[in-house]
Amino acid sequence: MTVITPSAGRKALWLIAGILLIATTLRVTFTGAAPLLDMIRADYGLTTAKTGLLTTLPLLAFGLISPLAAGVARRFGMERSLFVAMLLICAGIAVRSLPSPALLFIGTAIIGCGIALGNVLLPGLIKRDFAGHIARMTGAYSLTMGAAAAAGSALVVPLATTGAGWQGALLMLMAFPLLALLLWIPQLRQRTAAQVTSAKSLQNRGIWRSLLAWQVTLFLGINSLIYYIIIGWLPSMLSANGYGEAQAGSLHGLLQLATAAPGLLVPLILTRLRDQRGIAVLVAMMCAVGAAGLWLMPGQAVLWTLMFGFGSGGTMILGLTFIGLRASSAHMAAALSGMSQSVGYLLAAFGPPLMGKIHDISGDWHWPLIACALLATAMAGFGFCAGREQEIGEE
Repeated sequence: MTVITPSAGRKALWLIAGILLIATTLRVTFTGAAPLLDMIRADYGLTTAKTGLLTTLPLLAFGLISPLAAGVARRFGMERSLFVAMLLICAGIAVRSLPSPALLFIGTAIIGCGIALGNVLLPGLIKRDFAGHIARMTGAYSLTMGAAAAAGSALVVPLATTGAGWQGALLMLMAFPLLALLLWIPQLRQRTAAQVTSAKSLQNRGIWRSLLAWQVTLFLGINSLIYYIIIGWLPSMLSANGYGEAQAGSLHGLLQLATAAPGLLVPLILTRLRDQRGIAVLVAMMCAVGAAGLWLMPGQAVLWTLMFGFGSGGTMILGLTFIGLRASSAHMAAALSGMSQSVGYLLAAFGPPLMGKIHDISGDWHWPLIACALLATAMAGFGFCAGREQEIGEE
């Protein structure tokens, strides 16, 4: 019989609280800028395509830094690497908020480097310390991440228009990583990260030859691609259909809240399923219907925003859960996390500027939304394959 001492219980609670607070920083510090893109573009005289780089730069950082995260954790420790991630996000927010177009882009890239470390290392940490509760912990931190992003998106426009300016509104987002830093300090005494990243590099290479690993990767990657297209351009799409800035910002926040909602429901469903093929197809097709609805009936944007957000949030939770369920060890989970997020975010990096360019050429958002709907349909196919009950190496 295993006895959980009060001291061990407190440590576990501190760890969970730290994980959840780190999760709050992994989206809001990036997506919080989207409702302000029109202000930023007008202030600095940027084209639509250049403005899209503010969405692309973090995604490029995600793709380039993700494969390095396991090595960073091996050298410095999992806990200290996550602490460094929060420091990078704070530094990036400070630099981004300075009155300079160049520093705006530099700060955005620094934020992306910090988020990339957190994105990759959290699934490995959950596999290591909460192996019996992967779906619940993934749902909890996804819910927290989405709720924080929703709050940020809803608040930045009122803050920017009531005297703080868009720089001040973005600077206030630093509250999230600062609080995470404070609660993560007790974890710096832990030195257990080598257990996650000390396996041979041959296993890392083996991940890239696995068909199942690629199915998980493309399920997550296509979701990232269409999510960042919609999250980056939704306010502009809504403005083009007659919505005001504040109204578009509120719907942008509603989208973030909708992506968080599956964190309450999906983990409960997953515990009752033998495999995840059906639910993977369902949430992916919700994304397809939501994108098509924004194209065909923009007057019902609230409905389509909720549908797309719920589908994308459910897809993300499933994809992150797949990382734990399809991996046979914590190390393999970290390797699969690095692979899926590297490929996924590099794929996603091309989405926002490409769709911005298509908008500039065509003069409307119809083709980007059609593309998102078709991609989501393909994502459903990869989700069906990734949802089979097997581990990498058993194919």
